[in-house]
Amino acid sequence: MSNDALKSRSGLVDLAVRYFKKEGFKINSENVMLEGHSGVLRHFDLIVQKGRLEQGVWVRDWNRTIGVNVIINLDTASEDVGLSSPIMIGEKFSDHAKSYSNRRKVILVTKQKIGSFR
Repeated sequence: MSNDALKSRSGLVDLAVRYFKKEGFKINSENVMLEGHSGVLRHFDLIVQKGRLEQGVWVRDWNRTIGVNVIINLDTASEDVGLSSPIMIGEKFSDHAKSYSNRRKVILVTKQKIGSFR
C-alpha cells in the first residue's frame, strides 16, 4: 500500500472512530485479527460495541463502488468470529451490495455520512 493510500485509509479510520464515539459506541479495538470458528484469521479495522452488541467494522477508502462480494466477505468474516450486524464504511455501494446488506443486517455507512460528523 502506498504512503498516500495508507494516510488516506488511516484518516478514514480516524473519522470512523470519531463518528462511532459520537454515536455512543465504545471502540473495543482497532486493526485486529481474530481467529474464526473455521480456523481462518479474520481482520477487522475496528471492533465497536453499543450495549452488549459487538460489531466488526471494515473501512474501505476506495474511489469506486463497493460490490456485493466485499459485503459477503465482511458478513462471512463476522459470522465466523461470532460478531453480528457488521458495519462497512465506504465511498458508495452497488445496488446488489445494498440489497444483500438489507437481507443480512449488514450496516452500510458512506464516507460522506461520517465526514459530516467532524
